[in-house]
This record gives sequence, structure tokens and C-alpha cells, in this order.
Amino acid sequence: MIVQHETQLPLFNKAPNDCSSMTAPKYKRLSPEDRAAELVQAGLRVLAKGGITAFTIDNICKASGASRGLVGHHFGGKDGLLAACYAAAYAPLLQELAPQDPPSLAVLIDELLSDRQFRREGLNIWLALWGEIAVNPALRAEHLHQYDRYHRAISIAIAAQGAEQADRLASGLIALLDGLWVEMCIAPDRMDLPAARKVVEAFLTPYVGTLR
Repeated sequence: MIVQHETQLPLFNKAPNDCSSMTAPKYKRLSPEDRAAELVQAGLRVLAKGGITAFTIDNICKASGASRGLVGHHFGGKDGLLAACYAAAYAPLLQELAPQDPPSLAVLIDELLSDRQFRREGLNIWLALWGEIAVNPALRAEHLHQYDRYHRAISIAIAAQGAEQADRLASGLIALLDGLWVEMCIAPDRMDLPAARKVVEAFLTPYVGTLR
């Protein structure tokens, strides 16, 4: 069974960098859905601890307690599992940005600049995934799928404020947020959430006025 895009996977039973040991607990019998989710969790822990070079079948099986064959059974191979890890890393953000009623731009910015989304412990995971997108077709396809959903939510919120060229502004805002997040992770003494919000407001205000 290949895990599809919309499969809901629990993200991070513990903080991603809490990887003092990648050895899994003793084997336990799980449902197919729970086993697939556990493999994704193991993949995220491996990425957090060792980056993309550590993302091997052996390390993932060691971290999850699963056999090598289960990676192929659930995901079609390592690339499929990596794509599922990407979807799981995106899931908390998309769950907040795509409720039944689209959030206002002000609410959306509050969420994007919240402690829930700007988590330093995710840096290793995202850097590993971003670096692999250019050379991994499966991961690139997953990135485009998730990014389009993210971009659409932001574009809708910007357009609701009457801004022209909402799609272009959404692209610029996403690029700005990515850069601010990396800067806060690398140099938190130079960039924090209040400062990041001022940068975002300075970018948006000429186009949308006061956020509402």
C-alpha cells in the first residue's frame, strides 16, 4: 500500500532533534496505518539527527523496528518514504492554514509567525528536504503538491484584502518567511518573532494596507 498525499500522519511523537537514540523499542504488532506512520516518524528522526545522508533503509528500520520489506510495501521504496516525510513535515502548517473557512490575512500571519510554526528543532529536517528536491523527482512532485496548497491559502487571504497580483505577493511572502525562519534558527540573537513580524508587515503594507 502506498501512502497517498492526504493520509493524516501524526507528526513528531517527540521533538525532531530529540534523537539521542535512534534505536527502536522492541517490535510490536501494529495496524498497516500505524506502521506506515511509525516509519514516517522514524524517517523524520533520522533526518533530524543526520540529514539526508543518514536517510537510509538500514537507519530507518533501526529507528522504527520495522523490516526492510515494509518500507517498500508501504511506500514503494526510500523515495516514497521521503516524500511521505515531506508531507508530514508540512501537515501541521496546512492544518492551520486550510480550515473550512479560510482565515483572514491577519490571522494567517499570526499563525505563520507563531511559536507553533517557527520551531528551531525542525531546521535540520527542512534543510535536508530542501537540498534533495532538486535531484529527487518523487520529492519534487511532493513539494509542488504541498507548496501549491500552501501558496493557495496565502494567495486567497491576500486577495481578500483587495490586493492586486495576490499570487505574486504570496510567492514573495513565502520566500520572505522561509528566509526569516532560517535566519532565526541560525542567528536567534539577530532575528526573533517580533522583529520578523515587522519585516513581514513592511513587505505587505504597501500592497494591502493595515492587516485585518
